[in-house]
Amino acid sequence: MTTTMKKEMVFFDVETAAAPSASDTDRRWHMLEFGAILVCPRRLVELSSYSTFIQPDDLSAVSGRFASSPSHAAAFAAAPSFADVADDIFELLDGRVWAGHNIRRFDCHRVRDSFAAAGRPAPEPAGVVDSLAVLGRVFGRRAGDLKMATLATYFGIGKQTHRSLDDARMNLEVLKHCATVLLLESSLPGVLGGEDAGDGAVTRRRAANSITGNVFNRNRSTAPKPSTNTLQMAFARAASSSTVTAVTTPASAEVQKVNGRSCKRDSTGKVVKAMTTATPSAAPRARRPVTTTPFSMILRHSRAIVR
Repeated sequence: MTTTMKKEMVFFDVETAAAPSASDTDRRWHMLEFGAILVCPRRLVELSSYSTFIQPDDLSAVSGRFASSPSHAAAFAAAPSFADVADDIFELLDGRVWAGHNIRRFDCHRVRDSFAAAGRPAPEPAGVVDSLAVLGRVFGRRAGDLKMATLATYFGIGKQTHRSLDDARMNLEVLKHCATVLLLESSLPGVLGGEDAGDGAVTRRRAANSITGNVFNRNRSTAPKPSTNTLQMAFARAASSSTVTAVTTPASAEVQKVNGRSCKRDSTGKVVKAMTTATPSAAPRARRPVTTTPFSMILRHSRAIVR
């Protein structure tokens, strides 16, 4: 079945009760109330609303908070069944963007289960906006556990009544407040949105990571940093070790040339040693033969020592 896209968003909430009968092995949920508001997505204003009690097949499934009030008990006794309001709910939901708090896990399933129990095709959304997932991802747990009652208290909106229509309207107001806070923080990230802007939920893993990070940062801050002079000395040593230094002659023995021959003179001017300049073409100097001491002289010397 082709679903026509409708321009309004629908914020909705359902109130349910589990079947109390022990013989009900499926533990089927009973929808007790459905409430919804149509919202303009461009201006985020409520355009219209719908709310109704729904009479379950078993009136004993009505939870205590509804049955304890005489007016609620009378309202449930006269309330229509889900089959009687299925067309209205289908018209509200089908082809629109669904929005609500934790609707992906709970409300969407309860709606589809109710339509299946009535033997009717379930409505299909054009998209789903789950405020619980959105706020957990971009707003964090700065408000606490992200339950609707906690968020309402955090923003000072009021107390959650756990009535479908009231909760749908509160959901819209919570999203408005969160979006405004995030917009302001993004405009001045260095001024607004301090340490509490992030996810404030404390878990064992985050606590361990925080301790590890603090120790690491403290070790980095206390570790001695090399001074500029030390670095300069290290670079100077590396430079001196990589270059070839020229060998200088002492001042007391200057090298001079006399009659075309190099000679060395001391501090008094006397020639110390004559030096000949070797040329590449000069023949190598012949080595003097090594003379050996005769054995007779060694023997005579050893006898003298013995005596």
